[in-house]
Amino acid sequence: MLAHHRQPVEKAVIHQFRELPPDVQQEALAYLQFLTAKNAVNHPHQGIKGLWANEGFTISEEDIEEARRECWGNFPREDIL
Repeated sequence: MLAHHRQPVEKAVIHQFRELPPDVQQEALAYLQFLTAKNAVNHPHQGIKGLWANEGFTISEEDIEEARRECWGNFPREDIL
């Protein structure tokens, strides 16, 4: 749904929600939580590459190897053994 179409729907939902008695508001909230959980099941989490896919940069194998060398370059240290 486009953002400009969403606002009138949100306002209508909020307006109608406020008109409900508290116990029915609680039922409505529970149903919204159910819909949110149901929607999350249909949209599984992406892998790390998928999360960064549209950010405009790439990470090469060389970048990964350099990060590993920086992190693990001094391991194991003799003062810990």
